[in-house]
Amino acid sequence: MTSIKDLADEWLRIDQDSITKDEIQTLVAQDQNEELEKRLRTRIAFGTAGLRARMEAGFSRMNCVTVIQASQGLAAYLLKSVPDMKHKGVVIGRDARHNSKKFAKLTAAAFVEKDIKVWWFEEPTHTPLVPFGVRELHAAAGVMITASHNPASDNGYKVYWGNGCQIIPPHDRGIAQSILENLEPISWDTSVVSGSLLVEGALGLVEDAYYRAVCAAADPNGHLAKAGDLHLKYAYTAMHGVGLRYMEKALAALGLGRYMQVVEEQAHPDPNFPSVKFPNPEEKGALDVAMSSADRHSISLILASDPDADRLAVAEKVDGKWHQFTGNQLGILLASHVLDTYIKPRDKLAMLASTVSSRMLGVMAEKEGFHFVETLTGFKWMGNIALDLDEAGYDSRFAFEEAIGYMIPGVVHDKDAVAAAATFLTAVVRWQKDGLTPFHKLHKLYEKYGHFEDANTYVISRSPAVTEQVFNAVRALGAPYPKTLGKRKVHRWRDLTKGWDSATNDHKPVLPADKTSQMITCELEGDVRFTVRGSGTEPKIKFYIECKAHSRDKAKKGADEVLADLLKEWFKPEKYGLVLA
Repeated sequence: MTSIKDLADEWLRIDQDSITKDEIQTLVAQDQNEELEKRLRTRIAFGTAGLRARMEAGFSRMNCVTVIQASQGLAAYLLKSVPDMKHKGVVIGRDARHNSKKFAKLTAAAFVEKDIKVWWFEEPTHTPLVPFGVRELHAAAGVMITASHNPASDNGYKVYWGNGCQIIPPHDRGIAQSILENLEPISWDTSVVSGSLLVEGALGLVEDAYYRAVCAAADPNGHLAKAGDLHLKYAYTAMHGVGLRYMEKALAALGLGRYMQVVEEQAHPDPNFPSVKFPNPEEKGALDVAMSSADRHSISLILASDPDADRLAVAEKVDGKWHQFTGNQLGILLASHVLDTYIKPRDKLAMLASTVSSRMLGVMAEKEGFHFVETLTGFKWMGNIALDLDEAGYDSRFAFEEAIGYMIPGVVHDKDAVAAAATFLTAVVRWQKDGLTPFHKLHKLYEKYGHFEDANTYVISRSPAVTEQVFNAVRALGAPYPKTLGKRKVHRWRDLTKGWDSATNDHKPVLPADKTSQMITCELEGDVRFTVRGSGTEPKIKFYIECKAHSRDKAKKGADEVLADLLKEWFKPEKYGLVLA
């Protein structure tokens, strides 16, 4: 095995960034071998989400060296895989995090070194503009430098294929291998962005087309143009990210911009995210500043995007208290609007949701006659599958995931807070004509399709080995699977780690299996379904539990009971050292 001294020497040989080079030199001088092992021994893994990690020195972290290496590997893979790659080029964008501009310039330098055209976004952008730009410019791929809603210390490297979707297998494995074959940094010349003829400023080439696409997808029948002055008022927070510019322009194009009250305390990019502990609008307390601002301006509706503006959160003041819609609730509201405004035959309409999201969309599909598809978690799957559905003659219009992600395929095949906000506000205007707020509309939907309540949470696991141990212990509770949980019978068992499904004739699941990740789904007596999976990016075991019933209280009680039973009988935090959220 390579010694830690040799790994440190290799880092010091190739790193030309004085900050990270000094970090490793200091650790070596202080004999901080344990920290050096963490930083240097394991290489940051390139997967379907690209790269994401803390920004500091080391092969396992996000820094100039690992960005250059990833870019060189990606460039080499694209040259082998895509005809006319040099001419088609790659779109490069970045958010406003620390080091994002520098990482984006180094990415461009790696492509220029291979004589590949670079479509360069001159200003910080929201993530969805990169996949939109890939399609609009007919580029071969796109790279977005962002860590989305991660802490301020993190950054990331997100890759899109030429179809405007996040990469899926086998491209992730191919790129990962290509990175290992191209580790020696070739170019640190960030001046190419302004000095090379291969680099073309592209923000102006795609931005207006993006807003036109948002308007066409959000209001396909042109109702807003005929609506006149509206009784609409809403607050918007960009959560210290890049969303304000794109949200303002898109909503102005729809005629809805003048009703926006900007939460000024969080309006402009600040990579330190000073007013929130964690820049994710899902997190408890993240909307406190927005709620205070809305209260001061007597506003009862809040929209929030995360720092790279691909996720959307919504809250409404109901009976004097703020109700923040869950990702599932907002997904169902958006789906209902898409359904209600669809004028073609419904049997061609397609909507999608991931397997950890609410079953309510599937129930709606059965009752209303549109096509529903369940996918694996992640918009990389939903985006690619939506394209496949369109090829098969369907008309994919919407997809969502419970983690406040919403895809409007007429704009991009990825989650997009701006397109989702435009669609949502168009729906709000429609619902107002019926005397309904979003909260009241949601409960009308519950009355029609049944009440769906969840008990989603997570536990922190010490290591992947512990996570695997826990899941294997659960599997061992019965043969071929446990037959009960608490007082409920297990009606269906699907194990996407082992590739086994009790509901299919050959016991093979319809969704693809992955032995490298832990994921079990069960359907239980009492109309409860849950999925438990090990997170691929965090040391967590995540629980997604949903119960359907004729009342909210009964549905909530059922979901809570199953969560308690899972922790007591199957996952046993005390036994395995799991920490409750």
